[in-house]
Amino acid sequence: MTAIHLNNLVKRFGAFTALKTMDLEIRDGEFMALLGPSGCGKSTTMNMIAGMENPSEGRILFDGKDMNGVTMGRRGVGFVFQNYAIFTHMNVYDNLAYGLKVRGTPQAEIDRRVKAIADFLQLTPLLKQPSAKLSVNILQRLAIGRSAIVEPAIFLLDEPLSNVDAAFRAVMRTELKHLQRQFRQTMVYVTHDQLEAMTMADRIAVMDHGVLQQVGTPLEVYNNPVNLFVADFIGSPGMNRLKGTLAESDRGLVVDLGPLGRTQPLDPALAAVARGNGSQEVVYGFRPEQVAVAEAGRGLALPVTFVERIGARTVVHLGDGEQRVKTVFDNDVGLQAREMAHIAIDPGSVRLFDAASGMAIRGT
Repeated sequence: MTAIHLNNLVKRFGAFTALKTMDLEIRDGEFMALLGPSGCGKSTTMNMIAGMENPSEGRILFDGKDMNGVTMGRRGVGFVFQNYAIFTHMNVYDNLAYGLKVRGTPQAEIDRRVKAIADFLQLTPLLKQPSAKLSVNILQRLAIGRSAIVEPAIFLLDEPLSNVDAAFRAVMRTELKHLQRQFRQTMVYVTHDQLEAMTMADRIAVMDHGVLQQVGTPLEVYNNPVNLFVADFIGSPGMNRLKGTLAESDRGLVVDLGPLGRTQPLDPALAAVARGNGSQEVVYGFRPEQVAVAEAGRGLALPVTFVERIGARTVVHLGDGEQRVKTVFDNDVGLQAREMAHIAIDPGSVRLFDAASGMAIRGT
């Protein structure tokens, strides 16, 4: 296993800066997801870790050893691409065995390891099949197996599941996590899919426009987003955001949401920080799952505009314009389109953001 440290890493392509002063530690044996929208710099970061791109500034350290100038072949990394990179003129066995043969591994050991990885990835019945005739799902499974079989200390995966179907993605999320635990590799996984990152990663590095926004466990970035971008990007649906103004009341500090009225008093710890923030204009945030139906006359009142029934849960869309809210309930919720809904938000689940900077106003 190997720890990776990206030390003040910068990457420019001509006048365009793809990555802006990134400092990130990926721990020995950790599953780290680089998460963000297209063009955020996550693949560029991975390419520099792999040695496919050279940093414009900064250093990449493996266990404290500077990798700048070290070729990809000498870094001890395994790489799985979005487009498989399989030798289609070979059968499944030969694809799996290729990396071991190049390293001069004895044939008996090759047979043993091919059998083990084929069993793990459910490829055993296909070992003699020509790779050119395999489905997209099996090709990606084969690509993962071919890189994993050489047991690299660092395993890099660049959106490996983006081309496969939804059912197969669900299966592979579990298998990839099991694979990482079995070989105890340091794994870096690039994705734009927050569900993949949340379900597999030990920690998530959220990126946007070449800037590292937040690093934390899935629950940390979900429960305590550092800014509005992370709040919106993490979660499905993302965090609800209502613009408002801080106001004192006889029950404590509240947020005046204009036509929607005033919120319940903020949690005392959050209120204390908000009072010292220096700005009255805030964004009142709460997760769609952290909402309850309230009695008429209590909570926030918004019209129901749309009801999505998605199996075990129902997403209810409320309000319009800048006062839109999404809520998630069990599938037996009785709310219907065109009626007025009253919702209550637990003060402990409320998150506040500075309206000007978008940064979180954090309580203790």
